[in-house]
Amino acid sequence: MKFKSLIGELPKIGIRPVIDGRLDGVRESLEVSTMNMAKNAADFLSKNLRHADGSTVECVISDTCIGGVAEAAASADKFTREGVGVSLTVTPCWCYGSETIDMDATIPKAIWGFNGTERPGAVYLAAALAGHNQKGIPAFGIYGKDVQDSNDTSIPEDVQEKLLRFAKAGLAVATMKGKSYLSMGSVSMGIAGSILDPDFFESYLGMRCENIDMTEFIRRIELGIYDKEEYEKALKWTKENCKEGKDYNPTEKQKSREEFDKDWEYVVKMALIGRDLMIGNPKLKDIGFAEEALGRNAISGGFQGQRQWTDHFPNGDFMEAILTSSFDWNGIRQPFMFATENDSLNGISMLFGHLLTGAAQIFSDVRTYWSPEAVKRVTGHTLTGDASDGFIHLINSGASALDGTGEQEIDGKPVMKPWWNITENEVEKCLEHTTWGPGMLEYFRGGGYSSTFKTKGGMPITMCRINIVKGIGPVLQIAEGQTIELAEDVHNTINERTNPTWPTTWFVPNLTGQGPFKDVYSVMANWGANHGAFTYGHIGADLITLASMLRIPVNMHNVQENHIFRPSAWASFGMDKEASDYRACATYKGLYS
Repeated sequence: MKFKSLIGELPKIGIRPVIDGRLDGVRESLEVSTMNMAKNAADFLSKNLRHADGSTVECVISDTCIGGVAEAAASADKFTREGVGVSLTVTPCWCYGSETIDMDATIPKAIWGFNGTERPGAVYLAAALAGHNQKGIPAFGIYGKDVQDSNDTSIPEDVQEKLLRFAKAGLAVATMKGKSYLSMGSVSMGIAGSILDPDFFESYLGMRCENIDMTEFIRRIELGIYDKEEYEKALKWTKENCKEGKDYNPTEKQKSREEFDKDWEYVVKMALIGRDLMIGNPKLKDIGFAEEALGRNAISGGFQGQRQWTDHFPNGDFMEAILTSSFDWNGIRQPFMFATENDSLNGISMLFGHLLTGAAQIFSDVRTYWSPEAVKRVTGHTLTGDASDGFIHLINSGASALDGTGEQEIDGKPVMKPWWNITENEVEKCLEHTTWGPGMLEYFRGGGYSSTFKTKGGMPITMCRINIVKGIGPVLQIAEGQTIELAEDVHNTINERTNPTWPTTWFVPNLTGQGPFKDVYSVMANWGANHGAFTYGHIGADLITLASMLRIPVNMHNVQENHIFRPSAWASFGMDKEASDYRACATYKGLYS
């Protein structure tokens, strides 16, 4: 982008080297090794993490080792001035527990206690975590499985995994804080996720809820409140790169070429305006619209569309698909998290995935479970391999990023890359394998265009969804699995039974043989809403860590137990991990409550 997307500096990771404060021999012998442990952790995190906008993650180390409350306060003061949003305490030795801990209850925090026998870092870790738990300030405990020698400065692989998992989730928490969700319109067709819940956004995410009426799009189009020069560039790019697909409308209802062209002009303007509404555009000030130039500082948003808009105007599908993709007429850029039908809960699910991976996300209906028997009856085909237990059809009309074609590659395999790793050639391939079908008038009386593509098989993906349940609050569902490909005739037969102008992904979740992951049907039957969001890769463990930081319980997942990483306090709420998660989240409530 040619201008900064969001207001506010990116959060930093604060590293707190904690030390045994006893002078006259003890502290002096530990100063160098303790500070070096902090520097080592900072170097590791900075080299292995990026913010979702592609920036390198910056670490801030306390000015001195922390041996007591005065130095803890000095460190907290520095972290406030430096914009630290995530706190990591490190130590190779015994220190004074509650005197040295980080007391900021809203900043995600972890303690890495060195596993060595010369100085009992593990003893401090246990004492400090007990202090955190007693004070109601949950913290993550990081402790290597194997004993290391005191002069060993390496970071074991199991410690690396936890450091990265904690830091990625913590940065996501800190990045959301203070940003906005922009609701463009209101409730679409009675979909619960588009009933904006301010308490969820404010108490759990630390975000604002901003609202506009969809008539703002009409006003800006009619008054020309958009960058005219960019509009001409965008329209030219669209005509050259966005191929029209088959028109499935009855012949007597099909639009003329002139009407199609006007729709293209309209939806391109909508895309520009939707973006400007979210993050602003300084060029609007130059044409006399200083207020509109500011935007809403929206890190996520959604467009109601149906039905009040789409019964009369071209739909928002082009806007949604282009904004959520990692590229447009300005080139490769960070994707926007933009929800179809203003499903804010799916928009936040998309945001979770993006902040953890830096990649574009796919918004879908969790449309249909196809059993092997049903596939055989309808197509005559016998399912085998990954699809042998059936599959789920993921499909929706709007906010499916074109990255979801699977036309990006690593080692010849289909992927969805972090946006900063995408090549121009991959952009061309994504566009080449996408067509834009004229809106089905039975759904969209005002016309418009929907992206049409088929996701390549063989991609590991993670689908997730936030739901709000009265009496509980928000809960998170997670399903790791993979995309599959069907034989062309099988795909066509099944796809033609629904709206064939929409992007399709065939999804098979990883099964555990138990509960909601007993079989593919059970995953579909236990999914909590009509929508889901998926990201490339198996990131279920990262999502679980993120949810625990926000105090959102996870009611459904297929992540291996040894990868689950939550604050140490969760162990005090019982031995059953799912039940203890619910009890802990109910006790601590939303992070910003």
